[in-house]
Amino acid sequence: MARPLPSRVAEVLAAALLLALTAACGSRLPESDFEHDDRRSPAPTRTTGEPIRVGIVTSATSPVGGGAFTGPRDGAKAWFDRLNARGGIDGRPVEVRLCDDGGSGVGNNECVHQLIDEDEVVALVATTALDYAGASRVSRAGVPDIGGQPIGAAYDTYPHLYSVYGSSAPRNGTPGWDGKLYGGTEVYRYFKREHGARTAAVVSYNQSASAAYARLVERGLKAEGYEVVTEQVDFALPNFRAVAADLKEQGADLVFDAIDGHGNARLCQAMDDVGARVTAKVTNVQNWSSTVAEQYQDAPHCRNALWATGSSRNFEDTGHRAVREFRDATEGLTTHSQWQLEGWAAARWFTDAARSCTRTGVTRACVDGYVNRAEGYTAGGLLLPVSFEPSPEPPRTSRTCLSVARWRDGEGWVTQGDMNRTCFRVPQLAYEP
Repeated sequence: MARPLPSRVAEVLAAALLLALTAACGSRLPESDFEHDDRRSPAPTRTTGEPIRVGIVTSATSPVGGGAFTGPRDGAKAWFDRLNARGGIDGRPVEVRLCDDGGSGVGNNECVHQLIDEDEVVALVATTALDYAGASRVSRAGVPDIGGQPIGAAYDTYPHLYSVYGSSAPRNGTPGWDGKLYGGTEVYRYFKREHGARTAAVVSYNQSASAAYARLVERGLKAEGYEVVTEQVDFALPNFRAVAADLKEQGADLVFDAIDGHGNARLCQAMDDVGARVTAKVTNVQNWSSTVAEQYQDAPHCRNALWATGSSRNFEDTGHRAVREFRDATEGLTTHSQWQLEGWAAARWFTDAARSCTRTGVTRACVDGYVNRAEGYTAGGLLLPVSFEPSPEPPRTSRTCLSVARWRDGEGWVTQGDMNRTCFRVPQLAYEP
């Protein structure tokens, strides 16, 4: 599939700045693909066979701060712990090898070498790497990398790499189509159609990566007919109060940003201080977590205007069986997040692939063949259908669905509509990664 605007994944602005770029990567599949159910219940048998070894690469320590990338790892590990407690895969336990690459390309290459060449893992699962420098090595080795977070363009560049959001790019060694990726405007369409938004503000730092991303958001908003207000603050000495005052003056309905999490909290506090009220302060899948009350404790009005969009089912939606299983298994975690749920879904994806290979042998090639299918995978309804059917030409438009939730004090993240029905046909805009 084409990569949507903004991307749901995290990017780096500078050594100390994580810019989370989000929105629906969504499905590009017909509605019939949402109807099948791929749930499989592990058999409660004893694990007695030879372990099946998998690797998880995470930038657990990195320039952007500890814990920024650990959600997918924690979710995947919780799945495998539960799986092994229930008998593993055909009586074989899954042995998880963790590797922290430190957020550097050198460290990432070392992790890839260790896991692939020394530990001989069958697959990588839920990779979340700030600098995926070892991606080409993973691809050359034919090791399936399943359900990774696409931070950067690797998952739209190399075969055998399967992001949790899918890709329709050729993946022939060049990013996207001749070096260009394509993203949709579904998030902007959603707020325009469902909430009547007409004016949107985009806040960025006076830093090159932040400003470039802000221009990308501005372009998408204008394609949907918004009046766009641009605000830029000094990276070293940001005056968020001045920005908030102008947002109030301009009457912005929506606020998007190209700034880090700490800056967002300060912006929200400034908006509360000056009385700037908006329909939605739109955040991303990485910030879709249970820590909102703490992070935005000084901004109650702005906090209750936070919305998040993505391509996976709200981790608070415990009325859904697959989410309830995730929450039950992660009850001991101090916080919960959407990235944890997506890591859990990635581990389930590997498990379904490995189970399909038990008769012929759980090999890299067999697991890769299962994941690299044209039909959409949903992890029992946790994900919008994921596919990797390549398209020779870049898409001009695409039907894209998205998951939406908003924060409410006392309730947490409240799901807004059925993610399998919140769909739009939107233009796909080209950009360079």
